[in-house]
Amino acid sequence: MAKAAKSDTSDEIWLRQQVIDTALAMNRERLSLGSSGNVSARWEGGMLITPTGVPYEDLLPDDVVFVDADGTPAEGALKPSSEWPFHLTAYDARPDAGAVVHCHSLNAIALACARKSIPAFHYMVAVAGGNDIPLARYATFGSDELAVNIGKALTDRKACLMANHGQIACGATLEDALHLAAQVEELAAQYIKTMEAGTPQLLGDEEMARVIEKFSSYGQQPKD
Repeated sequence: MAKAAKSDTSDEIWLRQQVIDTALAMNRERLSLGSSGNVSARWEGGMLITPTGVPYEDLLPDDVVFVDADGTPAEGALKPSSEWPFHLTAYDARPDAGAVVHCHSLNAIALACARKSIPAFHYMVAVAGGNDIPLARYATFGSDELAVNIGKALTDRKACLMANHGQIACGATLEDALHLAAQVEELAAQYIKTMEAGTPQLLGDEEMARVIEKFSSYGQQPKD
């Protein structure tokens, strides 16, 4: 069995609480409802992830589950989210990711159930790292097959839709991952509205490459 991560350290206690706070914020922002969706953060060669079937408002830091890199939960821990396989796969696919948010947001689900990705109808699609927000192929929730599909979709993207399921977003921090999930949901809503108005006019690959380059230096950059 895996050894628990260092539960007596203030850093881990803080991160466990941040996982809970992010899950609560996910519901508060109506990106998911109840205990649907899940949240994780990279930690000590594995991850800390929300447990399965426990209302987020009832969680305490010790309830958040440490799962090591081979998928083994800490001895005596609650059962982790059934989606833990694709969280680990997301970290493998995205070495830059420190956190993963998976949610069942309304408009992302609508597109995912229609088996549609989000193309470059707006330059902000580049927030996910490319010229679209891809659609991961469907597989049963919690399955290794779904994890493989997620890994493929996230190889060169920070977010994707999940066919007949929802969306997943990665970030350097929990705050970043949650913010990206909210952006994906907003883009999904805008894309649906655009399709109602007419045929979306897509931006070309060259323009999206320019946008991605500009994003790399956008905002307040750290000083040398």
